[in-house]
Amino acid sequence: MHLLATTSGAIDGAAEAIDLNQAPADIVVLSAADSELSLLARAHDRCPCPLRLANLLQLRHNLSVDLYAEKTLAKAKLIVLRVLGGASYWTYGLDQVETLARDYGIMLAVLPGDSLADPELTSRSTIAPHHCERLRQYLVTGGAANAQSFLSYCRHLLYGAPQPQPAAALPKAGTYRDTSQSGQPLAAIVFYRSVMEGAQTAPIDALADALALRGVGTKAFYVASLKDQASVECLKAGLLTATPGVILNATSFAVASSGGSDPLGVYDCPVLQVVLAGSSQESWRDST
Repeated sequence: MHLLATTSGAIDGAAEAIDLNQAPADIVVLSAADSELSLLARAHDRCPCPLRLANLLQLRHNLSVDLYAEKTLAKAKLIVLRVLGGASYWTYGLDQVETLARDYGIMLAVLPGDSLADPELTSRSTIAPHHCERLRQYLVTGGAANAQSFLSYCRHLLYGAPQPQPAAALPKAGTYRDTSQSGQPLAAIVFYRSVMEGAQTAPIDALADALALRGVGTKAFYVASLKDQASVECLKAGLLTATPGVILNATSFAVASSGGSDPLGVYDCPVLQVVLAGSSQESWRDST
């Protein structure tokens, strides 16, 4: 269903009303971050549960909210909202979802979309604040393991399943993957920590696998930044006894701060820039 916008109060006044027509499930997570939804989708592949995911940007029109609430949310047992920008960002939707949850006895966790706690948003929830905080910490910390723990905690709330461990912090930098072997050529791959946080490492794995088929071992490192000293020290330690024949850098040409030394320049080898596209595969293929 695709309807013209005829009511006010949408985030984008030009938004059209869209019927997502999503089948109901026990757990529904709404977020404005595609990367977070992708992270949870990958976690769901590893630990399946009755889950639906949707982007809040698809629910900008009041009628879209009403249709989604009627067809999907009303039949949920737990709803998690990640609202970026505070309550005023999604006023109508938040009001409707809170009313629905209280009327139907649905568990509701309203969480801020950024890294800071928001007591005002938490107060709109129907579950205890400490449950909201545990769910928030899993999503804020990021990474595949924490995403799986998030879903496990949802199952704990709903079905009394075992409670997972609290969110585990992801170090600023570290070795993601090491396929190097003695006597083999070595390629070092450097990418941002945010790729780990969003569990979007499939391109890194594909690159390492392709090199392995050609007899090239890899050491893949994630870093907060090549301007970050802890990240630089991680690279030094990881390549202390194995000099790379090539470095594949996926940090978008960001190397060192003005006047600082280039942490990749100390190795006598080519440095190739690797582009990780933020677009879809279709958009990438169609782009000139």
